[in-house]
Amino acid sequence: MTDPFITLDLHGMRQEQAIRVIDRALLHADSGTYQIRLVHGYHGGDSLKTMIGYRYRNHPKVKQIVRGDNPGVTVLVLKALY
Repeated sequence: MTDPFITLDLHGMRQEQAIRVIDRALLHADSGTYQIRLVHGYHGGDSLKTMIGYRYRNHPKVKQIVRGDNPGVTVLVLKALY
């Protein structure tokens, strides 16, 4: 069983690197995983944030994409909490 809440730090990664890290987390996420919190930052631009929204909006495991607790975080919701 994987962690129910996964956090990935994507700071300093290029889009291709971030995709590999996110895809690996999604591959290993099981029915006990609720969310993957992606920390991409925002001072260096929004290319990772934009890529995440575009690439994962139709992923079969991703039910919803929401903003995190600050502009540098995006959350992939895999399963509703309630």
